[in-house]
Formats: sequence, structure tokens, C-alpha cells
Amino acid sequence: MRHMAKRHKTIAALNLELKEMYPLTINQELAFRSSKNMVLYGSAGSGKSFISIYKAFKAINYGAYNNLVIIRSAVPSRDMGFLPGTEKEKSAVYEEPYKDIAIELFGRGDAYAILKQKDMIQFMTTSFLRGMTLRDSVIVVDECQNMTFAELDTIITRLGSNSLIYFCGDFNQTDLNKNGMREFLHILNATQLFDFIEFDIEDIVRSGLVKQYLIAKDFYSNNEGSSQQQNLPRGYA
Repeated sequence: MRHMAKRHKTIAALNLELKEMYPLTINQELAFRSSKNMVLYGSAGSGKSFISIYKAFKAINYGAYNNLVIIRSAVPSRDMGFLPGTEKEKSAVYEEPYKDIAIELFGRGDAYAILKQKDMIQFMTTSFLRGMTLRDSVIVVDECQNMTFAELDTIITRLGSNSLIYFCGDFNQTDLNKNGMREFLHILNATQLFDFIEFDIEDIVRSGLVKQYLIAKDFYSNNEGSSQQQNLPRGYA
């Protein structure tokens, strides 16, 4: 049985009330029910990050863990160079999706800021992980398809006692052999400590437009777009 984490604060003590959320698809329900570490992968807009963060807050509310740690890949300097400030300040822009999730889960625009101020949320990139030990935490590794094997290896070897980890990504957006992700997933599978849950187009809940776009994108890729060219605006065929 997982022990209760020692802590001195609760989400409820911060006057934040976590809304009750329910799965909308079969694969979402599998993720909701899992009590293991998870790899959630598949279509964009299917709720992978949302479910992971919601489950983290539920566990923190229960007292099983102290905080949520969100990790994203270190962004190459060539992409961050146009943003002002230090690397840490530049990486703050990548927190915005999680602020939106916190607003939806707690119904308050300041929820993320409050939780971060009280150290119940930590956001970091892989650049700042070496030498750290993550204890009594739920770790959400988002957009993991963008990470190298070395980054993924660094993350998972930072886990200390009483920690749970969720990897979220869309593996269709990357070359798994090139970035070492395939090897990493085989290793995770060998531990028998992870549930692997694949989300497909039917799991997309972000919007009808996103769902129809991805359906059309898949159709275009499989048919080279030939049957659609006659309907394109003049000059785009």
C-alpha cells in the first residue's frame, strides 16, 4: 500500500476546490482507473495532459503526495533566443497550458499561481534536473515525444520514494528510433510498472474542429490529397 506523504498544507486549506471530473471515452476511463505509472500517447486534444494533472491533484488532495511536478523538454536556444530574459524566464511561456488546466479544474484564474507559490506545483525543464531527487510527488512529463533518450533517462532516475510518474506525448509527431524513445518505452514496459494507454481520434475532446482536422489530415496522408485538390481555392491546387 502506498504510504501517505508527510506534508503541512492541503489544497483545501488554500481555499481551492477541485472540481469532480469524469471520463468521456473508454480510453480516458482506462487512464482514470489506473493506479500505476502511465504512458499516455496518441492524438492531440484527447486529454492526456488534462487527465494526468487532474489525477495528480486528486492524489494530493487525498494526502498521498505533496506536490505536482510538470516537466517539459529543454527548448533549443535557437527557438528561445527571440524571447527576452533568462532561460528560466523564457521557459515560463510553456507553463501557459497548465495555467489553463488549473483554471478549468479549480474555476479560478489565480489557482496555478497560488499552488505554485505554495510549492504544490513545480514546473521545470530537463535542463534543471541533474542532482535533484523528486520525492512524494506526482511527475507529469509532457510532450515527451520531443525528448532524447538521455533526457528521459535523466528524468526517471530522479524519482525518489513515494513518487508516481506519467509520460504524455503524441508519438506520431516524432521518429521514435531517431530520438531513442522506442528504446526507452521498451525499458519501461519491461519493468511491468506502467500502464500504456493509446488515445485515438475518437478520444479527441478539445473541439469538433480539431477532431475533423485530424481525420482529414489522416485521410490526406493516406491518399496523398489527390481527391481533395479539386475543391481547393484557385492557386492552391
